[in-house]
Amino acid sequence: MFKKIFLITLVILLVSCSQENIMNKNFTFSTWTGAGKDFDEKNWNKKLNYYDSLGISEILVSGSPKVLKKIIPLANKKNIKVHGWMWTINRPGDTIANKNPEWYSVNRNGNNSLDYRAYVDYYQWLSPFHPEARNHIINNAKKLMEVEGLASVHLDYVRYPDVILGSALQPKYNIVQETEMPEYDFGYHPIAREKFKEIFNKDPLDFKNPELSTEWRQFRLNAITTLVNEIVDIAHSKNKKVTAAVFPFPEMSRQMVRQAWNDWNLDAAYPMLYQNFYLENINWIGFATKQGVNDVDFPIYSGLYSPALKNGEQLEKAIKISKDNGAKGISIFTADGLNKEQQAVFVKLKNKL
Repeated sequence: MFKKIFLITLVILLVSCSQENIMNKNFTFSTWTGAGKDFDEKNWNKKLNYYDSLGISEILVSGSPKVLKKIIPLANKKNIKVHGWMWTINRPGDTIANKNPEWYSVNRNGNNSLDYRAYVDYYQWLSPFHPEARNHIINNAKKLMEVEGLASVHLDYVRYPDVILGSALQPKYNIVQETEMPEYDFGYHPIAREKFKEIFNKDPLDFKNPELSTEWRQFRLNAITTLVNEIVDIAHSKNKKVTAAVFPFPEMSRQMVRQAWNDWNLDAAYPMLYQNFYLENINWIGFATKQGVNDVDFPIYSGLYSPALKNGEQLEKAIKISKDNGAKGISIFTADGLNKEQQAVFVKLKNKL
């Protein structure tokens, strides 16, 4: 009898350990990184060896399809997955779009985003309402879909310009945003206003406080959502995945950048939980992770900002609190600049989480 009980207990322990190992292997370390214009095989082998030493098994790479095609075979040797990181609606220096000023988003003052660049010069936002701009964005995504072996088309800047900046960022631009200021409130493209008027018989510019109209806000949210979901449908028809870098959690995203990512049909989301941008502590990363997990039915990978987690204790806490609140992994911005103490945390945790 004792022998039978012992065997049953042993089996339970073995199954439990096996399940724990499976769970541990499913927590992913990833990083955003840039590929540059030219491919350097020696440099990429060095980078991939470095990522592998940290336990990073997925990289979100900003680069042309041509360069990505050359990186993927090298990454495969290290069992590292490569995602194609795409600047979606914000298109600085886009030579095709630049020839079509009417493609660009318009703010409440009537300023075009190509001419009036909110906050920084590289903010050059296309309008999700202009059909040719939408086609251009979709075609950019299609080019990435053709890259064999790509883990996903990874959408970034898939929103409007920040109508409200993070609290810590406002002093940098000498701005106090206690209300939605018209120069930062985008989505007023003539096509958008006309389509809204067809439904509601009202021009949002005639509203005394257009920023308070829930219909107008939702109308603009829907333009982004339908664009994303169209890209997803095309990608899925080609057996490709789509992921996205998004703002911390859907309600916050709606308010700050008009981004309702809980309505998107993504394969995974990477909310950028850069707590220092909002004058928040590391516990806030756990809160935002859990809120995102509760709001969607696809995996969440917590985006962490390495300059705000400078010592090992802070970084380790941020990684663990992300896991404890349901994240399937973390992505660091960026592993390329980690200090020795931060690197040691990745090495320590890579076989434990």
